[in-house]
Amino acid sequence: MWYLYITKNRNGAFYTGITTNVERRLKEHLRGKGGHYTRENRPQILLYTEQFPSRVEAEAREKQIKRWSRKKKQALIEGDVDRLRRLSVSRD
Repeated sequence: MWYLYITKNRNGAFYTGITTNVERRLKEHLRGKGGHYTRENRPQILLYTEQFPSRVEAEAREKQIKRWSRKKKQALIEGDVDRLRRLSVSRD
């Protein structure tokens, strides 16, 4: 199984990543292992996870969420489906 996760980092930003083991990956981030961003902005708290049967699906979801606004990510984290839908409506 693959997992998408969102953390809130020391700088207040949300970080979105994927892994096969969320607990292990968070420990790595806290030790400064992994990407440059999380070495400089360590996670404070795990906010959200989703489970996927394949890496391809987890990567696609990660790519989608990374393009979202902070407000939209917050709605997802809070489970606010109505607000998430409103924020998803195209303004074109």
